[in-house]
Amino acid sequence: MRPGRAPRRWPLVLLAAPAGVAIWAGWVALGGLCGFGKVQPLPGIWDGLIVDTRITLPVGMEAYAAFALRVWLASPDGPARRFARASSIGALVLGASGQVAYHLMAAAGITAAPWPVVAVVATLPVAVLGMGAALAHLQTAPVAGVPSPPVTSSAPGALEARPVPTAAGSRGSSSSRPSSAPRMSSTTARPDRRAASGGVRVRELAAEHPKWTQAELAAAAGCSVRTVRRHLSGGTIPVPDRTAAAAVAPDVVEAVDDITAVPVPAPGAGVFEEVAA
Repeated sequence: MRPGRAPRRWPLVLLAAPAGVAIWAGWVALGGLCGFGKVQPLPGIWDGLIVDTRITLPVGMEAYAAFALRVWLASPDGPARRFARASSIGALVLGASGQVAYHLMAAAGITAAPWPVVAVVATLPVAVLGMGAALAHLQTAPVAGVPSPPVTSSAPGALEARPVPTAAGSRGSSSSRPSSAPRMSSTTARPDRRAASGGVRVRELAAEHPKWTQAELAAAAGCSVRTVRRHLSGGTIPVPDRTAAAAVAPDVVEAVDDITAVPVPAPGAGVFEEVAA
Protein backbone atom coordinates (compact mmCIF):
# COMPACT_ATOMS: atom_id res chain seq x y z
CA MET A 1 0.00 0.00 0.00
CA ARG A 2 1.34 3.40 -0.92
CA PRO A 3 1.93 5.90 1.90
CA GLY A 4 -0.90 8.40 2.36
CA ARG A 5 -3.42 6.17 0.58
CA ALA A 6 -6.54 4.81 2.30
CA PRO A 7 -6.63 1.02 2.74
CA ARG A 8 -8.89 -0.96 0.45
CA ARG A 9 -12.15 -2.25 1.88
CA TRP A 10 -13.02 -5.01 -0.55
CA PRO A 11 -10.95 -7.71 1.24
CA LEU A 12 -13.05 -7.07 4.36
CA VAL A 13 -16.22 -7.61 2.34
CA LEU A 14 -14.95 -10.97 1.08
CA LEU A 15 -14.16 -12.03 4.66
CA ALA A 16 -17.40 -10.78 6.18
CA ALA A 17 -19.83 -12.17 3.59
CA PRO A 18 -19.42 -15.89 4.31
CA ALA A 19 -19.06 -15.26 8.05
CA GLY A 20 -22.28 -13.23 8.03
CA VAL A 21 -24.19 -15.99 6.23
CA ALA A 22 -23.02 -18.66 8.69
CA ILE A 23 -23.69 -16.52 11.75
CA TRP A 24 -27.12 -15.47 10.49
CA ALA A 25 -28.15 -19.04 9.73
CA GLY A 26 -26.88 -20.31 13.07
CA TRP A 27 -28.72 -17.67 15.13
CA VAL A 28 -31.97 -18.12 13.18
CA ALA A 29 -31.87 -21.88 13.62
CA LEU A 30 -30.97 -21.58 17.33
CA GLY A 31 -33.87 -19.18 17.81
CA GLY A 32 -36.21 -21.76 16.28
CA LEU A 33 -34.97 -24.38 18.76
CA CYS A 34 -35.51 -21.93 21.67
CA GLY A 35 -39.11 -21.00 20.85
CA PHE A 36 -38.54 -17.93 18.63
CA GLY A 37 -40.85 -17.83 15.59
CA LYS A 38 -43.63 -15.99 13.83
CA VAL A 39 -45.76 -13.66 15.95
CA GLN A 40 -48.37 -10.94 15.43
CA PRO A 41 -46.94 -7.78 17.10
CA LEU A 42 -50.19 -5.77 16.58
CA PRO A 43 -53.14 -8.10 17.17
CA GLY A 44 -56.50 -6.45 16.62
CA ILE A 45 -54.81 -3.43 15.02
CA TRP A 46 -52.93 -4.98 12.10
CA ASP A 47 -53.70 -8.67 11.99
CA GLY A 48 -51.92 -9.17 8.70
CA LEU A 49 -48.56 -8.05 10.14
CA ILE A 50 -46.43 -11.07 11.02
CA VAL A 51 -42.83 -10.82 12.25
CA ASP A 52 -40.42 -13.74 12.59
CA THR A 53 -38.56 -13.03 15.83
CA ARG A 54 -35.73 -15.38 14.92
CA ILE A 55 -34.06 -12.58 12.95
CA THR A 56 -33.72 -10.43 16.09
CA LEU A 57 -30.89 -12.59 17.43
CA PRO A 58 -28.33 -12.12 14.61
CA VAL A 59 -29.28 -8.49 13.98
CA GLY A 60 -29.01 -7.37 17.61
CA MET A 61 -26.14 -9.50 18.89
CA GLU A 62 -23.72 -9.26 16.00
CA ALA A 63 -24.53 -5.61 15.24
CA TYR A 64 -23.73 -4.66 18.81
CA ALA A 65 -20.52 -6.68 18.78
CA ALA A 66 -19.33 -4.79 15.67
CA PHE A 67 -20.37 -1.42 17.14
CA ALA A 68 -18.62 -2.02 20.48
CA LEU A 69 -15.52 -3.32 18.69
CA ARG A 70 -15.26 -0.10 16.69
CA VAL A 71 -15.64 2.06 19.82
CA TRP A 72 -12.95 0.02 21.56
CA LEU A 73 -10.42 0.40 18.75
CA ALA A 74 -11.18 3.99 17.69
CA SER A 75 -11.90 5.84 20.95
CA PRO A 76 -9.42 7.42 23.40
CA ASP A 77 -8.81 5.82 26.75
CA GLY A 78 -11.72 6.33 29.13
CA PRO A 79 -14.84 4.69 30.57
CA ALA A 80 -16.44 4.30 27.13
CA ARG A 81 -13.39 2.52 25.70
CA ARG A 82 -13.07 0.18 28.67
CA PHE A 83 -16.77 -0.70 28.60
CA ALA A 84 -16.67 -1.24 24.84
CA ARG A 85 -13.69 -3.57 25.16
CA ALA A 86 -15.35 -5.72 27.82
CA SER A 87 -18.77 -5.79 26.16
CA SER A 88 -17.43 -6.48 22.66
CA ILE A 89 -15.40 -9.40 23.90
CA GLY A 90 -18.43 -10.68 25.82
CA ALA A 91 -20.68 -10.30 22.77
CA LEU A 92 -18.23 -12.20 20.56
CA VAL A 93 -17.92 -14.97 23.17
CA LEU A 94 -21.72 -15.24 23.44
CA GLY A 95 -22.06 -15.33 19.67
CA ALA A 96 -19.48 -18.09 19.37
CA SER A 97 -21.15 -20.02 22.20
CA GLY A 98 -24.51 -19.77 20.44
CA GLN A 99 -23.05 -21.12 17.23
CA VAL A 100 -21.42 -24.00 19.12
CA ALA A 101 -24.64 -24.82 20.96
CA TYR A 102 -26.71 -24.87 17.77
CA HIS A 103 -24.33 -27.09 15.83
CA LEU A 104 -24.01 -29.55 18.75
CA MET A 105 -27.80 -29.81 19.08
CA ALA A 106 -28.26 -30.09 15.29
CA ALA A 107 -25.65 -32.87 15.10
CA ALA A 108 -27.33 -34.72 17.97
CA GLY A 109 -30.77 -34.41 16.37
CA ILE A 110 -32.24 -32.32 19.17
CA THR A 111 -35.39 -30.51 18.07
CA ALA A 112 -35.89 -28.46 21.25
CA ALA A 113 -33.11 -26.73 23.19
CA PRO A 114 -32.76 -27.48 26.93
CA TRP A 115 -34.06 -24.86 29.32
CA PRO A 116 -30.67 -23.32 30.31
CA VAL A 117 -29.96 -22.59 26.64
CA VAL A 118 -33.48 -21.20 26.18
CA ALA A 119 -33.06 -18.93 29.24
CA VAL A 120 -29.75 -17.51 28.00
CA VAL A 121 -30.95 -16.96 24.42
CA ALA A 122 -34.21 -15.32 25.61
CA THR A 123 -32.30 -12.69 27.63
CA LEU A 124 -29.94 -11.72 24.80
CA PRO A 125 -32.19 -8.97 23.24
CA VAL A 126 -32.61 -7.30 26.64
CA ALA A 127 -28.86 -7.49 27.34
CA VAL A 128 -28.04 -6.03 23.92
CA LEU A 129 -30.45 -3.10 24.51
CA GLY A 130 -28.92 -2.32 27.92
CA MET A 131 -25.31 -2.53 26.73
CA GLY A 132 -26.04 -0.39 23.68
CA ALA A 133 -27.72 2.34 25.74
CA ALA A 134 -24.89 2.34 28.30
CA LEU A 135 -22.20 2.56 25.63
CA ALA A 136 -23.98 5.41 23.85
CA HIS A 137 -24.23 7.32 27.14
CA LEU A 138 -20.57 6.77 27.99
CA GLN A 139 -19.53 8.10 24.60
CA THR A 140 -21.18 11.46 25.31
CA ALA A 141 -19.91 11.70 28.90
CA PRO A 142 -16.84 13.98 29.43
CA VAL A 143 -13.50 12.22 29.79
CA ALA A 144 -11.45 12.99 32.90
CA GLY A 145 -8.48 15.22 32.14
CA VAL A 146 -9.96 16.62 28.92
CA PRO A 147 -11.30 20.18 29.32
CA SER A 148 -14.85 20.74 28.20
CA PRO A 149 -15.42 23.33 25.44
CA PRO A 150 -16.72 26.69 26.66
CA VAL A 151 -20.45 27.16 26.52
CA THR A 152 -21.37 30.02 24.22
CA SER A 153 -24.80 31.44 23.61
CA SER A 154 -25.72 32.48 20.09
CA ALA A 155 -29.20 33.67 21.03
CA PRO A 156 -29.96 37.17 19.73
CA GLY A 157 -31.13 38.31 23.16
CA ALA A 158 -28.16 37.01 25.12
CA LEU A 159 -26.62 39.56 27.49
CA GLU A 160 -23.07 39.74 28.76
CA ALA A 161 -22.09 40.79 32.24
CA ARG A 162 -19.78 43.79 31.87
CA PRO A 163 -17.97 45.58 34.71
CA VAL A 164 -19.27 49.04 35.50
CA PRO A 165 -16.44 51.59 35.28
CA THR A 166 -15.97 53.85 38.28
CA ALA A 167 -14.77 57.41 38.13
CA ALA A 168 -11.17 57.97 39.14
CA GLY A 169 -10.80 59.67 42.50
CA SER A 170 -14.27 58.73 43.72
CA ARG A 171 -14.45 57.97 47.38
CA GLY A 172 -14.87 54.34 48.31
CA SER A 173 -14.80 51.23 46.24
CA SER A 174 -17.57 50.15 43.90
CA SER A 175 -17.70 46.79 45.68
CA SER A 176 -18.75 48.54 48.91
CA ARG A 177 -21.71 50.20 47.24
CA PRO A 178 -24.62 47.86 46.45
CA SER A 179 -25.70 48.17 42.82
CA SER A 180 -29.29 47.35 43.70
CA ALA A 181 -29.73 50.23 46.17
CA PRO A 182 -32.86 52.26 45.43
CA ARG A 183 -32.30 55.72 43.96
CA MET A 184 -34.40 58.64 45.05
CA SER A 185 -35.71 61.12 42.61
CA SER A 186 -34.15 64.59 42.73
CA THR A 187 -37.54 66.25 43.06
CA THR A 188 -38.30 64.47 46.35
CA ALA A 189 -34.81 64.24 47.85
CA ARG A 190 -33.72 67.86 47.54
CA PRO A 191 -36.47 69.57 49.62
CA ASP A 192 -36.03 67.12 52.51
CA ARG A 193 -32.27 67.51 52.41
CA ARG A 194 -32.47 71.28 52.36
CA ALA A 195 -35.01 71.33 55.21
CA ALA A 196 -32.87 69.03 57.34
CA SER A 197 -29.72 71.06 56.68
CA GLY A 198 -31.60 74.29 57.43
CA GLY A 199 -32.80 72.89 60.75
CA VAL A 200 -29.24 71.86 61.67
CA ARG A 201 -27.95 75.35 60.82
CA VAL A 202 -30.62 77.09 62.92
CA ARG A 203 -29.97 74.90 65.95
CA GLU A 204 -26.19 75.36 65.62
CA LEU A 205 -26.60 79.15 65.49
CA ALA A 206 -28.95 79.08 68.46
CA ALA A 207 -26.47 77.02 70.46
CA GLU A 208 -23.51 79.29 69.54
CA HIS A 209 -25.42 82.57 70.11
CA PRO A 210 -28.03 81.98 72.81
CA LYS A 211 -28.71 85.74 73.17
CA TRP A 212 -29.68 86.23 69.51
CA THR A 213 -33.27 86.91 68.67
CA GLN A 214 -35.24 84.82 66.22
CA ALA A 215 -34.91 87.58 63.64
CA GLU A 216 -31.14 87.55 63.96
CA LEU A 217 -31.09 83.75 63.67
CA ALA A 218 -33.31 83.94 60.58
CA ALA A 219 -31.02 86.55 58.98
CA ALA A 220 -27.91 84.45 59.71
CA ALA A 221 -29.50 81.17 58.55
CA GLY A 222 -31.12 82.74 55.47
CA CYS A 223 -34.68 81.73 56.28
CA SER A 224 -37.83 83.26 57.71
CA VAL A 225 -38.60 83.87 61.36
CA ARG A 226 -41.44 81.36 61.13
CA THR A 227 -39.02 78.68 59.95
CA VAL A 228 -36.64 79.48 62.83
CA ARG A 229 -39.52 79.29 65.30
CA ARG A 230 -40.57 75.89 63.90
CA HIS A 231 -37.03 74.48 64.13
CA LEU A 232 -36.49 75.76 67.67
CA SER A 233 -39.85 74.47 68.89
CA GLY A 234 -39.14 70.90 67.77
CA GLY A 235 -41.00 70.95 64.44
CA THR A 236 -41.66 67.92 62.33
CA ILE A 237 -38.18 67.55 60.85
CA PRO A 238 -35.74 65.57 62.96
CA VAL A 239 -32.29 67.04 63.38
CA PRO A 240 -29.67 64.45 62.40
CA ASP A 241 -26.43 63.96 64.24
CA ARG A 242 -23.79 66.09 62.53
CA THR A 243 -20.95 63.81 63.58
CA ALA A 244 -22.63 60.70 62.13
CA ALA A 245 -23.51 62.58 58.93
CA ALA A 246 -19.92 63.77 58.53
CA ALA A 247 -18.65 60.20 58.96
CA VAL A 248 -21.00 58.82 56.30
CA ALA A 249 -20.96 61.62 53.70
CA PRO A 250 -18.37 64.28 54.51
CA ASP A 251 -18.58 65.84 51.07
CA VAL A 252 -22.33 66.48 51.51
CA VAL A 253 -21.81 68.07 54.94
CA GLU A 254 -19.07 70.31 53.56
CA ALA A 255 -21.28 71.39 50.66
CA VAL A 256 -24.14 72.20 53.05
CA ASP A 257 -21.81 74.21 55.28
CA ASP A 258 -20.54 76.19 52.29
CA ILE A 259 -24.09 76.98 51.19
CA THR A 260 -25.41 77.94 54.62
CA ALA A 261 -22.29 79.97 55.49
CA VAL A 262 -23.16 82.65 52.89
CA PRO A 263 -24.74 85.59 54.80
CA VAL A 264 -28.21 86.46 53.66
CA PRO A 265 -29.52 89.92 54.52
CA ALA A 266 -32.74 90.19 56.39
CA PRO A 267 -35.82 91.08 54.36
CA GLY A 268 -36.08 94.85 53.95
CA ALA A 269 -32.65 95.64 55.42
CA GLY A 270 -31.45 97.45 52.29
CA VAL A 271 -34.58 99.57 52.13
CA PHE A 272 -34.24 100.73 55.73
CA GLU A 273 -30.59 101.65 55.16
CA GLU A 274 -31.44 103.75 52.10
CA VAL A 275 -34.25 105.53 53.96
CA ALA A 276 -31.98 106.22 56.93
CA ALA A 277 -29.33 107.63 54.60
